[in-house]
Amino acid sequence: MIYRLLTVFSVLTFSFAFTTTDDLKTKLTSSKTEAVFASIPENGKNLSFEAKVANLYNEFSTNNISIPTMPVFSKAIKGYDQLEETGKVGKKILTVIDFGLSSTKKRMWIMDMETKKVLFNTYVSHGKNTGGEFATKFSNTVNSLQSSLGFYVTAETYYGRNGLSLFIDGMEKGFNSNARKRYVVIHGADYAEPNFIDKIGRLGRSYGCPAVPNTIAKEVIDTIKEESVVYIHKNNKEYLEKSTLLNS
Repeated sequence: MIYRLLTVFSVLTFSFAFTTTDDLKTKLTSSKTEAVFASIPENGKNLSFEAKVANLYNEFSTNNISIPTMPVFSKAIKGYDQLEETGKVGKKILTVIDFGLSSTKKRMWIMDMETKKVLFNTYVSHGKNTGGEFATKFSNTVNSLQSSLGFYVTAETYYGRNGLSLFIDGMEKGFNSNARKRYVVIHGADYAEPNFIDKIGRLGRSYGCPAVPNTIAKEVIDTIKEESVVYIHKNNKEYLEKSTLLNS
């Protein structure tokens, strides 16, 4: 019974306390609260998705200084779970990039789903044609120089003009399925360093890649390579309505 009460408290607390960076409203009604409570069994097994997310969020928020907002976290977990169920996850690491935030903010979180620890919280660049300080336009088209939204699974590394780089394979047709063809990869860049913000007021921009600071690029890539999940988020109407992983 105590377990059930704690879980419901987590659902209520985090549902009211956090909103997305794009002002997505989250609010539980009393009837919904009763439904959540009813869905939580005495033994803690077979939790509803909402209760599971609340428990996970509670663990991550307890163990770490910074984590994504609850609505973004919830979407990331939904896609992660489905990819894991279909056998696409080889490493229990989830990377969340919130492009609803300014590029002057640390909007990338790399989370260990087993230890519930945030391994990295850092800066990440978006595409040149995606926007200035904020990411506003997205594309799956070759040579668009725009970022792509959705879920990816990391693959192998290679050395290119940006040094050590990591292929990420898009899992969502129409949104990021051309990632490999476009060479949308994770790599290090001097323009993704925080001192770049001091110079021009925002991070520099890539050709569509989620570029990270050069100083930690190798550590980041070594941590997430080989079948971990990356979720690039934005409250984009078309993506939120048509994503197969968010709406299945």
